[in-house]
Formats: sequence, C-alpha cells, structure tokens
Amino acid sequence: MPGLIGKKIGMTSVFSADGKNIPCTVIEVGPCVVTQVKTVEKDGYKAYQLGFEEAKEKRTSQPMMGIFKKAGTTPKKHLAEFKFDEEYNLGDTITVEIFNDCKFVDVIGTSKGKGFQGAIKRFGQHRGPMAHGSKFHRHQGSNGSATTPGRVFKGKGMPGHMGSKQITVQNLEVVKVDVDNNLILVKGAVPGPKKSLVTIKETVKVER
Repeated sequence: MPGLIGKKIGMTSVFSADGKNIPCTVIEVGPCVVTQVKTVEKDGYKAYQLGFEEAKEKRTSQPMMGIFKKAGTTPKKHLAEFKFDEEYNLGDTITVEIFNDCKFVDVIGTSKGKGFQGAIKRFGQHRGPMAHGSKFHRHQGSNGSATTPGRVFKGKGMPGHMGSKQITVQNLEVVKVDVDNNLILVKGAVPGPKKSLVTIKETVKVER
C-alpha cells in the first residue's frame, strides 16, 4: 500500500469550516527517494525501498553506499519498503502529494519510553491498604497458584520496561496536506515524542 517515511513535528489545532476546533498532529512527510526497486523475478515480490533524511557518508557502510550511488542519490538515514500501484524508477522522489486524495491514514510510531515501572503504573493494578501496619502498599499481590501448576502463567503483568514499543494508530483523518512544506495534518494523537520517526500509510480499514 502507498506510504512514506516522516517525522513528528508536534501538535496544533485548526478550525473547521463549521467553526469546530480540531486537535491535529503535524507530521513532516518526505520527500523520499527511491533507493531500490524490488521485483518479482529477482526478489519474489514487488516493492520500493525509500530513503528519508540525509546521512553522513562517513557513517554509511560501503555496501549501502553502493546502493545509494546506483540510485544516483546521497546517503539516507532511514529506509523502509512500500508497495505502490504506480511505477517508479531508481532516484525518483515521492512527496506528500500522494496523500492528496486520502481521507484516512494509518500512522506507525514508537511510543515514549517510561523506563522501569511497577505493575500499578504499567498495568493499572490495584495497590494494597495504606495503613502503617499493612506493609503492603504498592507491591503486587499473589502471582501464581499455591498448588498446581506451581508457576506463574505467561502474560502475567509484572514490573518491567514500560513504553518504547511500536504502535499503529489506524483511521486518522487527514485534515490538511501542505505540499509546499511537505507537511500533513492528521486529527488526533500520534505515538512518540517530537522529532521521532513515523511511517504513514494509506489506511487498510476504512472507517464506516
């Protein structure tokens, strides 16, 4: 499906035609350069590898430099593959203009990392009584059975690393596409902090 690599800029709000204030996330999308063309004959599938943001040549490996030189472009920092119905060639530039006719998009990003957290904050588990003699305040309760199977089941909510996971938000409404500034405004929130990398695709589940 059509898609591009972008960067989350931040949030703002715009007024609709009927005067409603719409909260929006601003995303810088592309321009992306076609760095590789995957074919059914050679690779077993058809897709296009796109590059986004300039990278320093000294930080790029020699095999990757060969790919960029073959495409006739400078080294790119981020790469991703997408499927397009249109035909593109090596070195072609794809801009946010492809989303002009899209009403809804799916955005993939990495959520903010929260570090090591307890089960109360991580999973919303209940705390114990806060009286001085309870000795049980923000600890977990029983984790496993006293008899069989004598172990903790898989999937049990436990303390651990919170956040920093890939999250997909589906059916975000496209409010505005600014081709001149390579920006797209979508209604609602997008996972991740400012300047984080995101991937925008045409939605797979059309909202009815």
